[in-house]
Amino acid sequence: MTQPAPSRRHAIADDLRNQISKGHLKAGERLPSEAQLAAHYAVSTPTLRNALALLQGEGLVEKIHGSGNFVRHSLRRTTYLGGGHTPNAPARTGEGPLHTTVRATNLRAHGHLAALLKVSPCSPLTEFLCLSHEGKTPHSLARIYVPRDLAPANVSEGLLTARVPGQRPPLSVVQETVSTRLPTPFETTTLRISPTLAILSITRVATDTTGRVVEAALLTFPGDRADAVFTTHHTTEARRAER
Repeated sequence: MTQPAPSRRHAIADDLRNQISKGHLKAGERLPSEAQLAAHYAVSTPTLRNALALLQGEGLVEKIHGSGNFVRHSLRRTTYLGGGHTPNAPARTGEGPLHTTVRATNLRAHGHLAALLKVSPCSPLTEFLCLSHEGKTPHSLARIYVPRDLAPANVSEGLLTARVPGQRPPLSVVQETVSTRLPTPFETTTLRISPTLAILSITRVATDTTGRVVEAALLTFPGDRADAVFTTHHTTEARRAER
């Protein structure tokens, strides 16, 4: 049975993918302009952009607004460990740790935030917007919300989770909701990813022993660089309880 011929966008994507894999187009290299590529492949600009979108979705190419399309460096994978642990992105040989910038903003609880933190509307909160980079490429995004009175006075660079002061009661429950979805326009722009690239979205809510929600974190990891691992430890007492 004869296989159908690939569409033009898939044929173009295959050719560019082949050039990248063979090193003819190197990591960090800027591709010819979209107009030049469209002329080279004798296709319309929309068809060419659809081909590039396939490569962007695979994490091979990134589009930087105002600069063009670039061959993306291979990105290290983040392993998110369930239970409120800090995401782990081990460095490859010769590489340093991810660089993270943190921006703190005071705001008032509204809509989903009020429900997430179980506070009254307009209650004072502090948002920590944490954006990690691998080199110059955005890697992952975290938006962390804490009640204003629990917000740390100083936030150090490299922080990936909000560090609540030591006088906070010990945590009792950390609830995590994991899903996959398409990125929002804000996430697409901030992380410089394709709007068709699925992301790993984790909502983490931490409650202390008094029943108060002390932290709500919205974590965003592009699907081409993230895994989530959840481990359950069964103690002897737990096994007996299950019987």
